[in-house]
Amino acid sequence: MDLRSHTEVLDTLFNKARTHHNWLDKPVTDDVLKQVYDLAKMGPTSANCNPMRVVFIKSKEEKERLKMALAEGNIPHTMAAPVTAIVAHDMEFYKEMPRLFPHNPTAKSWFEGKPDFIQETAFRNGSLQGGYFILAARACGLDCGPMSGFDNKKLDELFFAGSPYKSNFLCNLGYGDITKVYPRGYRYEFDEACKIV
Repeated sequence: MDLRSHTEVLDTLFNKARTHHNWLDKPVTDDVLKQVYDLAKMGPTSANCNPMRVVFIKSKEEKERLKMALAEGNIPHTMAAPVTAIVAHDMEFYKEMPRLFPHNPTAKSWFEGKPDFIQETAFRNGSLQGGYFILAARACGLDCGPMSGFDNKKLDELFFAGSPYKSNFLCNLGYGDITKVYPRGYRYEFDEACKIV
């Protein structure tokens, strides 16, 4: 594959994409958020388990509720972002395996009564889908500010009480102010991080 013919796409997804903390006063439409999800859902997960669930927070009232779970340093840029996505995973994803993975009718039984395996599968694949989600948002023209820096337990009490959903990470979404990004941090070279055996 000649990457030179895909320069614009690669720049959008990786090379020129940055983590944003400052946002332009420009709203994000619900249609764009639907496009992001519809693109992100196409990435592969093990046995097509699809555990990721997303809550898009746009309203001032819900932002104020989210604020109660945020680390202090993450409050200003989260409150200023047009949208904050809670990227979560469904701990009961396996109940839908007959629909998601119909060519193996035993798939649901792989998980039933196995809480550690459920947790491992939901978290791993939900995180994988979270990565697709960031790339999908960038492909749809949005900038992203993914982050930890919040109280998972508190957030789950606020937004997922009585449900099988567990929060993984937050991702601010909008149109970033490129003039206010930090200098790009160091990335390891191939030989520092990889080995071919």
